[in-house]
Amino acid sequence: MMRRRVVITGMGVVAPGGVGTKNFWKLLCEGRTATRKISTFDPSPFRSRVAAEIDFDAEANGLEPQEIRRMDRAAQLALVAAREAVADSGIDIGRFDPYRVGITIGSAVGATMGLDAEYRVVSNGGRLERVDHRYAVPHLYDYFVPSSFAAEIAWAVGAEGPSTVVSTGCTSGIDSVGHAVELIREGSADVMITGATDAPISPITLACFDAIKATTPRNDDPEHASRPFDATRDGFVLGEGSAIFVLEEFEAAKQRGARILAEITGYAARCNAFHMTGLRPDGVEMAEAIRVALEESRMNPEAIDYINAHGSGTKQNDRHETAAFKRSLGQHAYRTPVSSIKSMVGHSLGAIGSIEIAASVLAIQHNVVPPTANLHNRDPECDLDYVPRIARDHRTDVVLTVGSGFGGFQSAMLLADPSAPMARSAA
Repeated sequence: MMRRRVVITGMGVVAPGGVGTKNFWKLLCEGRTATRKISTFDPSPFRSRVAAEIDFDAEANGLEPQEIRRMDRAAQLALVAAREAVADSGIDIGRFDPYRVGITIGSAVGATMGLDAEYRVVSNGGRLERVDHRYAVPHLYDYFVPSSFAAEIAWAVGAEGPSTVVSTGCTSGIDSVGHAVELIREGSADVMITGATDAPISPITLACFDAIKATTPRNDDPEHASRPFDATRDGFVLGEGSAIFVLEEFEAAKQRGARILAEITGYAARCNAFHMTGLRPDGVEMAEAIRVALEESRMNPEAIDYINAHGSGTKQNDRHETAAFKRSLGQHAYRTPVSSIKSMVGHSLGAIGSIEIAASVLAIQHNVVPPTANLHNRDPECDLDYVPRIARDHRTDVVLTVGSGFGGFQSAMLLADPSAPMARSAA
């Protein structure tokens, strides 16, 4: 029995450096960084005071005053990205059975900014031991439950099928899309609007990462603070953003004349059951996720043309995934370009997996590998081809993108140009 193939037919991105897919890709191709000193609040009390922020004007991007009042920033980013994705796909969702159109949205920390701001209000700046609910916004409950993110997208597009929020930490953006793929493959949906969003740049988030010293203290040089795989790296740079996709069954997409951006050929997730924040240096769990994704894709490791790495810029992560690539791809790992876009757009927690999927799709579309910015002094233990500083023209038919998250989550996804020989033979 032929399995249902799943393709991406539309994409929307709101990321540091610019709103919209074109601005996002331009930033990556130019190797520019969007990291800077935090501007939305006074970061001086914190160890790490830099982030990759989005210059985002909700009203200028089509949100109405009531939507802005109702939604946390993360939901606003997702809605703008979803509108771009649907428009990009050219799909008329009104022609589908609404019960066959679903939503899966990933988020690691939900409505962090809204909750943080409202706590300051109801506690009168933290001075009240018992908060006064009378000062809260009417939609505070929507901030409390991340399911509101999926509901907002569903209302916007008229989807009445499966609706889910996936929260697996920093792999949420891959896992949400992987879940959407499975819903189409098993026949539970024909169209899925999927992706992830997070807007975590807030005092509570900075305090959490300061406590475990995961973020960089390189505050005097924000532009060069995010430096994955570099010997001088000292932690990740927090970011924010959203990427949303329209997924369809391959034959149905062809029949309606859709422009197919990429096919999702394989996905797998594993957990190391080892440590809340630590990683084993051998990378065995990520390697296993990659192996299963390749098996599901019916591809050999040699089919992979580019690896979009997690590349957070922490020493243990960079070494861990370098080991995972070697373990899963063998000698082909040394011949495969690898890069981390977190060097340019920071680490937006649950959203970054979807943003990295978007970068992978664009790499396939343009046959360009985005660079790892700020990579000047490679860690000797990270001895693969990390494409330093300058984008590279490179035939990119099949891309592996991976994610790693606190709690031990490891995810891998393979995307391919369905017109390429390797992708056709795997179908």
